[in-house]
Amino acid sequence: MKPKQSRRSFLKGVGTLCAGGMLPARAAPGNRYDLIVVGVGSGGFGAALAGARLGLRVLCLEIADEIGGNAVRSGVSMWEAGVGGTGFPFEIYKRLKKIDLATGIYSFGRHIWWVGWKGFPGGEHVIDPKRAYRDTLRRHPEPGTTISHEFRKERWHGVVFEPDIYARTLRRMLRETGRVTLWTETTYKRVEVDQGMIRALDLTNGRRVTASVYVDGTGAGYLSRASGCTMLFGQESKDRFGEPGAPDKPNDRINGVTQIFRIAKTDSPGIENVPDSIPEACWWGKYPAMSAVQYPNGDYNCNMLPTMKGNEFWQLGYARARVECGRRVRAFWRHVQKGWPEFQNYRIKSLAPALGVREDYRVLAEYVLKEQDLLAGIGNQDHEDIITIADHSFDLHGAGGRGGEVKAPYGVPYRCLIPMKMKNLLVACRGAGFSSIAASSCRLSRTMMQLGQAAGTAAAIACEKHLDLPDVPANALRTRLRKQHVQLGWPTPPELAAYLENE
Repeated sequence: MKPKQSRRSFLKGVGTLCAGGMLPARAAPGNRYDLIVVGVGSGGFGAALAGARLGLRVLCLEIADEIGGNAVRSGVSMWEAGVGGTGFPFEIYKRLKKIDLATGIYSFGRHIWWVGWKGFPGGEHVIDPKRAYRDTLRRHPEPGTTISHEFRKERWHGVVFEPDIYARTLRRMLRETGRVTLWTETTYKRVEVDQGMIRALDLTNGRRVTASVYVDGTGAGYLSRASGCTMLFGQESKDRFGEPGAPDKPNDRINGVTQIFRIAKTDSPGIENVPDSIPEACWWGKYPAMSAVQYPNGDYNCNMLPTMKGNEFWQLGYARARVECGRRVRAFWRHVQKGWPEFQNYRIKSLAPALGVREDYRVLAEYVLKEQDLLAGIGNQDHEDIITIADHSFDLHGAGGRGGEVKAPYGVPYRCLIPMKMKNLLVACRGAGFSSIAASSCRLSRTMMQLGQAAGTAAAIACEKHLDLPDVPANALRTRLRKQHVQLGWPTPPELAAYLENE
């Protein structure tokens, strides 16, 4: 079953101005670049920065008015606990740490697991000055053990940051290379493809641009779809990839969508007014739990888990879904304020300008990461081209299917970034070569940024050696990534552990 309206169709034509927020010191001649990155979320940023630092002339196209993707516009301004965030994410954290109230490490506060529903309406995460960045780089338990509440309290820590400062930091890092041109509110309107090669992009600002290599960082694999790549959508059947947890028949279920809202302390306690058109009862099922992550200034980032099921989002279309999600936030917040009076001391400060989308289209790549990879762990995977590692849970948010934790870190192969039969396109976003089950784990921001770092590095090697992207040697790519402090195995090598000590 196909979705009725894609977010791409909603966004088409939103921005037609060249809002170039950055002019490079070494501008590309004419409209020719070494690397064009479409979509500057976590993965697109990683690709652009890696490529530029390795000498490529890079053009970044972002349809929104700001870069950073979900971490900025959708309010997902935190990195959950997990292995593999040792490359560009650590650099970003070190820069943010130098800015007052820009970032912090959080630990668990209250949670329904140990205080019950009466104690808190979900999970609370609070700033913990005792913790360091290295404390955020693990989620999985020790071999032969299970994850207990005490383990979660002691080992699960994450990074929270102010989204505006984060976006400015990303821009600054790109600008410092002197090799990046950034056009916001700009995307392609036509893709020219011939014999597995993207030849040119016609843009919404009237320009026609070309490059040796292209990176799809759009989240939903929009550039890949426009290039004629075969795409996956919804949950694949058990016989598609042999996954033990897959359904017997394929379906259109995808991971849920979130409308994140931010709350701040108020001097006038009470229950916020809600429009009369919003009923008291939960009309979409039942009120979900809430993740509440404390910012360094004391505000909370609030995330209903989820606000809307994924297939409902696609059926409604982006514009209608966003209106409906806004209504649900107001109803949910009233429910929280009435049920937990401490929240009457807070008011909604803002709603994120975009919905947080966890899953969209995914590309059929040279290798599709599967449930078997996640269950095997890196020690039992037979891949020579692993470019990053991850250990997040199977996290389905209303899509149905088997959830749960992975027992060990697993690796993501470079081939997951290469669409079938394409020679000069890489996918560095949640639309890469993942099954639906694998995507539920391998979709978090730091993992996506590391995919981007690998994509930009592969692009540089391809340009240097005049290679098609599928022919980039895995050993050469992995060697370059290690030099950039990207973790490719487990446990953490001593020299990388020492590097992470220097915050």
